[in-house]
Amino acid sequence: MHAIAEVDPKVTCYIAAIDEPSTLRAYKANVHWRIRQDRENSFRQAAREINASNVDIVVVQHEFGLYGIWSDELSSDGSTHSVYHDYLWSFLLEIKKPVITTLHTVLPEPSPSIRETVRSICQFSDEVVVMSNTAVSLLEDVYGIEKRIRVIPHGTPVIDPSGRHTFKAKMGLKDRTLISTFGLVDPRKGLEFMIAAMPDIIRDHPDALYLIAGQTHPDLLRVQGEAYRNQLIDLIRHLGIEEHVGFIDNYMTLREIIELLLASDVYVTPYLDPNQITSGTLSYALSAGKAIVSTRYLHAIEALADGRGILVDFRNAEELSVAVNSILNDPEYKSRLEHATYLYGRETTWPKSGRAFLDLAYEHVHSPSARQKIAAQSTRRGVEA
Repeated sequence: MHAIAEVDPKVTCYIAAIDEPSTLRAYKANVHWRIRQDRENSFRQAAREINASNVDIVVVQHEFGLYGIWSDELSSDGSTHSVYHDYLWSFLLEIKKPVITTLHTVLPEPSPSIRETVRSICQFSDEVVVMSNTAVSLLEDVYGIEKRIRVIPHGTPVIDPSGRHTFKAKMGLKDRTLISTFGLVDPRKGLEFMIAAMPDIIRDHPDALYLIAGQTHPDLLRVQGEAYRNQLIDLIRHLGIEEHVGFIDNYMTLREIIELLLASDVYVTPYLDPNQITSGTLSYALSAGKAIVSTRYLHAIEALADGRGILVDFRNAEELSVAVNSILNDPEYKSRLEHATYLYGRETTWPKSGRAFLDLAYEHVHSPSARQKIAAQSTRRGVEA
């Protein structure tokens, strides 16, 4: 929203916020509608209210954890399986405004309910946006989507990749070699494998510090408290590397995130989900021009192709240590990686993503909406039935 406003200050953006069950938040004035995540009718009601407003176009940011619920259902053989019930469908059927939907997750091996959900979203959205070319291929080959799919990369701040020594000094780490990971902490991040890699890194670089920045994921915190973080702390103590692994366990502002990245010598994403199609933290590290080591999840495979970074196997501490040491042992190689990631990352900055979204919105606002044709076809089918 900020990026769009910077491109064209005359544009006004309003928010339809999705609230989890039993959650009440005090929002700013630009939140005009609230949708209860667990109530399908709430999605329909929001659509009716948006239809009655002066909004020109709706931009949906879709993630499965927001727009529906999972339930366990019995199969014919007596076993249970998880089924996804999509509530965005109700919104899309009710809305009369043009809709651009960004799919944040595109699974390579979807269940039948997920595949049908994505196909329906694509059918009833006037435009579908993804953040990588890999996602386009999946939608075409796995989901059978035939309509045009737009790629608008995950936006990142405009970052000047300089000031490493200044920001290290500001953090009190002037004499340390800094390896970092930031983002919400949860077991899917694979942080224990990077921690396990540290003893081998320390042998080559005794001043090395691995800094894990970010709070525990709120969903995990509600269910398990700090169990995962405590497991990481126990591992650090067991390995005797308390002076070489640290945590920033608080909410970080954008400025603090950028300063952490700029201070870092190597950025690592040791994530465990091979199907992760988008990583905001990886995008930010690219924009900051970092030397990056990552496991082979989908976004990393695409973003770090052509020698822009080092990819390692999942759950492999040895490969992580070898990769990080190969960067720290060779300053020229490190510099080449930093230059390559910065050139790639500067094409994904928020001003460019904001411009792309705004151009796409204008395209639909100023032309007949495909939604009207789809609605008319649906009405005719209903009458025939």
